[in-house]
Amino acid sequence: MDTGDTAWVLVSAALVLFMTPGLALFYGGMVRAKSVLNMMMMSFGALALISVLWVLYGYSTAFGDDVGGGLLGNPFEFFGLSSLIGTAGLEGAFAPENLVFTVPSLAFVAFQGVFAILTVALISGAVADRARFGPWMVFAGVWATLVYFPVAHWVFAFDGAESETGGWIANSLLAIDFAGGTAVHVNAGAAGLALALVLGKRRGFGRDPMRPHNLPLVMIGAGILWFGWIGFNSGSALAANGQAAEVFVTTLAATGAATLGWLATEKVRDGHATSLGAASGVVAGLVAITPACSAVTPLGAIAVGLVAGVVCALAVGLKYRFGYDDSLDVVGVHLVGGLWGTLAVGLFASGATTAGVDGLFYGGGVDQLWRQALGALAVLVYSFVLTLVIGGVIARVMRFRITEEDEVAGIDGVVHAETGYDLASLGGGGGSALAAGGQTRAEARGTNLTEGSRA
Repeated sequence: MDTGDTAWVLVSAALVLFMTPGLALFYGGMVRAKSVLNMMMMSFGALALISVLWVLYGYSTAFGDDVGGGLLGNPFEFFGLSSLIGTAGLEGAFAPENLVFTVPSLAFVAFQGVFAILTVALISGAVADRARFGPWMVFAGVWATLVYFPVAHWVFAFDGAESETGGWIANSLLAIDFAGGTAVHVNAGAAGLALALVLGKRRGFGRDPMRPHNLPLVMIGAGILWFGWIGFNSGSALAANGQAAEVFVTTLAATGAATLGWLATEKVRDGHATSLGAASGVVAGLVAITPACSAVTPLGAIAVGLVAGVVCALAVGLKYRFGYDDSLDVVGVHLVGGLWGTLAVGLFASGATTAGVDGLFYGGGVDQLWRQALGALAVLVYSFVLTLVIGGVIARVMRFRITEEDEVAGIDGVVHAETGYDLASLGGGGGSALAAGGQTRAEARGTNLTEGSRA
């Protein structure tokens, strides 16, 4: 055991854990005032539930010895994690079976567990304003069990790291996904699209204004996400070493470039660079660099981020063109950004980095590119199809969506018997005016486009 590596992994796990409350603020500020508590509760609910499932069988399913051709870990191998509690000697030395590389197994458990929590929470943004909390919690548990835990095994379980035999994407396909472009972002984005289709559109989608009710919350949440993402990416080195430093720099550069790219796109398209655009560009850059952060140079990271900012800014308008109601643009940012970042490895990867692979633009041909594309496509299709099935069954059995009357009244009061803001004391009807607000990113522009297409 290396104490420096262990300290860095534990700190990184804490940073990634902090990202889920940050996501709650980010998403909470983007919805209407009458939905803010429900939106934040879905993130906190995922945090609570997945923490328990990860200990019981989630970690075993993801990192247990493979039992199905690279598709599934043994869910009973580390059930309850008691077998991973090592007894340290007088000098603090753990037995080899209680280590993952140079850190205690339970440090690795903690680090990977907070990834699982965040991935589930990300999906909630696609169904804001209309998902009942109880069915959401059932969905979160079933989806984590049937989708995230197996996909994490595919992508993150390397032979010999914890299990003797790991997942097919990591060990057979040899696709590079350093910190979760496929397992986290493509996975959550595809699930968000499927669940949005299952629940249907919000009342007034494309017609009524649905502006964010609290942009300062959005920017605070984006800042927390950027801060926590350093642990997300650099912590994936699983050591306090040069690779962690390399990944820190590429993550920083790509995120800055994506923010500039998003703001420039807004300025050219709409005439204004907005605070919501800045926050969205931050997240788009973080998503895109996640799989590529160990494979691209700092200059390559700037290119990856800049393209992500432009592409994701344009992609958030796809929901108006195709008619699906992805409330907070999980598809436009996480699915599109995750796909771009994963494919970008096959284009911008440089053998000079710690990943040691050359992409198409560095003389490596298409060998790495097809591997990246196949891995991303497999996760996308698996997540989308399974989510349609899981969401559809829950919708039939438990009534996943609130009624139209409850949606108009406000999901916070109906489902949680609370309101995010005590506006009654202000008087003058300000409460109803605020509660009626809320529109995400380019929805004002989308409303105009919808009206224009009708004309």
